[in-house]
Amino acid sequence: MKRTYLGEFEEIVLLTVAILETGAYGVAITHEIIEQTGRSVRLNQIHAALQRLEEKGMLKSQMGEPTAERGGRRKRLFTVTAYGRRTLQETQEVRVSLWSRLLNPFKPVTSL
Repeated sequence: MKRTYLGEFEEIVLLTVAILETGAYGVAITHEIIEQTGRSVRLNQIHAALQRLEEKGMLKSQMGEPTAERGGRRKRLFTVTAYGRRTLQETQEVRVSLWSRLLNPFKPVTSL
């Protein structure tokens, strides 16, 4: 299969779905990304990225059971496909390789 490249935001969304495992749905993904990155993200941005990742074959989705807290509505739950996992592994390998070749590693930034 041809290698598909991820943008930074798509990578973060894909990683977050992998972290959340069976509980990965739009709102949970949004909250996790905000908590872990401090970025301001909106649910519509998450949904757009999820759709792109599903179209690329890196995610699959299915409808969960209706829940009382959602007024009987069902959640669309996302899981990472084998192709998505392979893409994440390849991305990690490239990043680790590049960071290991950095001659003068960055020193931690201290706040003023």
